[in-house]
Amino acid sequence: MPFLPCLKKKKLPVPLGRSIFQKHTPPTQQNYQALLETCLKNKCLFTDDTFPAHISSIGTGALLKKLPRNLQWKRPHRMIVSGSHQLHVSICLGAENCWFLAALEALTFHQDILAAVVPQNQSFERKYAGIFHFRFWHFGEWVDVVVDDRLPVNEAGELVFVSSVYKNVFWGALLEKAYAKLYGSYEDLQIGQVSEALVDFTGGVNIRIKLAAAPPDLWDILTRATYSRSLMGCQTHLGVRLGVTSNGFTAKSLSRPVSLCSASHCDSENIKACYCFLQVTCQYGPENLVRLRNPWGKIEWKGDWNVSWHSFPRMSLRDFKIHFLDLMICKLTPDLMSQEDGKKWMYSLKSGRWVKGSTAGGSLGFCTFWMNPQYWLNVLPVEDNKKSLISCNVVISLMQKHSSKHRNRAPHLFIGFLLYKPAEQ
Repeated sequence: MPFLPCLKKKKLPVPLGRSIFQKHTPPTQQNYQALLETCLKNKCLFTDDTFPAHISSIGTGALLKKLPRNLQWKRPHRMIVSGSHQLHVSICLGAENCWFLAALEALTFHQDILAAVVPQNQSFERKYAGIFHFRFWHFGEWVDVVVDDRLPVNEAGELVFVSSVYKNVFWGALLEKAYAKLYGSYEDLQIGQVSEALVDFTGGVNIRIKLAAAPPDLWDILTRATYSRSLMGCQTHLGVRLGVTSNGFTAKSLSRPVSLCSASHCDSENIKACYCFLQVTCQYGPENLVRLRNPWGKIEWKGDWNVSWHSFPRMSLRDFKIHFLDLMICKLTPDLMSQEDGKKWMYSLKSGRWVKGSTAGGSLGFCTFWMNPQYWLNVLPVEDNKKSLISCNVVISLMQKHSSKHRNRAPHLFIGFLLYKPAEQ
């Protein structure tokens, strides 16, 4: 069975204008091709000792209590998965990494980007040796993560984490395993933001919009993001279920992410053609509609333009702003984004750290604030096709590196930056 449909190959993106004054040490990388050839030569299946099929790869905390006691590890060809008629990729109750799943769903709308994360020419048939590899953008570097195909299952032989609606498709589960290896364990995927995974899949730059205070031109922002092939996600309220409101959403909750159908169409086998944003004309005037995908698949929108509106199973932009908290837009780096509009983007990466007594100046209220790292950004106007000067757009994103191999065991400190316009000389 094929690992993924054969997709058009795309060169792995390389950031432009990269300048790093403190080198970040990426995870130790294994040589996939060398390991594959060794296994084929010795006629054996690959066993990854760096991320073993052991409880230590699952984690040590509360996640273990939510999983079956008799957890087993099986390779796909030994796995028996019962049939499923769900519409979306399913996740085991309690795994709590829906943020990763929402990003994964957004990724499937961009097959060329998916092919960069999930390298082609991997199969369970031709040159199969129980070894697979995936690529992630990790703090400025594209790293190749190798895993064996032993996956955690319950007594019934069902995957306990990400699984596919098709019982013979395992690329999602294997990609999740590689992502868990990158960050330490499956438990380290319990808490996160959909924006984190979108960056790890693309190396892009995130923009976060609070929908309660959304700008007036939100529709234009969504439209531009779609045409620039940005990946998008959003999150709504969730938590302890105190009842479901008439429109289909939980009355009180924490946050739960979903993905936006950010492609104008999708040719994937299990995703029918859909349009992310649509403007229709009603009796009272034009109506802007959005379409969302819920990876949990348990609660459906029951307000205006819901699935009962067979022609337009969508949600109005007005309702979208009311019922969702945040909108995350991951803008692709120049090598991944479409350049069809003729505009050129430059990408620069800086890496550093705050050191107590040296570069850790504290927040604005401290007299040592000036000691914080400072960068001079000079944005020059550019000429358009008509030889007239136009302004540039600048997107800045700040990321915090993990001091531990396990992403959720290291403290997540409050960080930020301020922009100042110097006085003209």
